[in-house]
Amino acid sequence: MSANRATRLAVIGRGLIGSAAARHLSKMGHDVALIGPNEPADFSRHNGVFGSHYDEGRITRTFDPGPFWRQANRAAISRYGDITSESGVEFYREAGTLHVGSGESRDVTSVGKICAEEDIHAEAYQDAALAERFPYLGSAVGNLGYFEPRNAGYISPRRLVRAQTIAAERAGAKMIDEPALGIAESRSGVTVRTRSGTVEAERVLVAAGGHTQSLLGRSLGHTVYARTVALFRLGAAEVQRLAGMPSMRCIGPKGQNPYILPPIVYPDGHTWLKLGGDPVDIALDGDADIKDWFKSGGSTEVADRLQTQILERIRDLKFEERRIVPCMTTFGDTGLPSIGPLSERVAVATGCYGKSAKCSDELGRLGGMALLGEVRAELAP
Repeated sequence: MSANRATRLAVIGRGLIGSAAARHLSKMGHDVALIGPNEPADFSRHNGVFGSHYDEGRITRTFDPGPFWRQANRAAISRYGDITSESGVEFYREAGTLHVGSGESRDVTSVGKICAEEDIHAEAYQDAALAERFPYLGSAVGNLGYFEPRNAGYISPRRLVRAQTIAAERAGAKMIDEPALGIAESRSGVTVRTRSGTVEAERVLVAAGGHTQSLLGRSLGHTVYARTVALFRLGAAEVQRLAGMPSMRCIGPKGQNPYILPPIVYPDGHTWLKLGGDPVDIALDGDADIKDWFKSGGSTEVADRLQTQILERIRDLKFEERRIVPCMTTFGDTGLPSIGPLSERVAVATGCYGKSAKCSDELGRLGGMALLGEVRAELAP
């Protein structure tokens, strides 16, 4: 049976940015519907949309080379506690974040320079001091590290989406647990087509990640890339040995710049060490390619490279199992996300270069403001 539902504002995409936008708009007193399905139980048999938040570990920190992203990080991190209080869901662990690489690299030394200029607390360690502070590093000779101990560590993107969704519902938002199949704009409003019927809204924010351009039926100048991450299951002894390990950004040339999450307990009850930093750019051209990629289970070749990296970066690592996980990221050409109006009634929030998880609450807030007609100057390229 088809259902026709009416709402003043609709947000398409129940991921990190969409759920954040719904929370902010609902708290402002707006009538909001958040449209999007739950995480699929079995990727191989799923024929709907996919998201990249199906995970338990993403690095969070204040530092970023770009001023917009630093501002977004600060704003989002400052509200982590509010989101937890409003939802009852914990999603953040302040484990700290280590930025590390060759002491001769300008990209590494600039971390310390920017942190000093921007009043971001970061402790500097080099060579022997680096090895002493972080004894599980594979090698510290010639390396320099900047450690952010506060307002840094990791979040569970899966739990953050759950927290945002619960908080949005408690603020009055309606959840529509279905994918959006299309939108049609008219002079009087926007019709969002779902499997069971339609949603009629005055305005719509599209925050559908890699599916955004397909849903809109137009290009925003973005490229969606396939990404592979590798998870390494640890036994009790390794979990104990690596206790206190921070999140890590290894700074170097492409292919030698992995990011590493500390041991994290996943829903299966096991503890996994996560490594990302896919050196291969495979463009996904539309929804069919995205679905095929997630169903494929990711790239074994990339996972092999990541395994070599983790064994080089973490001294004497012993793991009991490796798991390969597919993901996707959306890139534009400005270095900034695409957040703003596309028309009088449709706005968009997407294109985040793999940087959005930690600052998604601020990106969702900006998307909500764009939907209400406020354009932020800092988003202009």
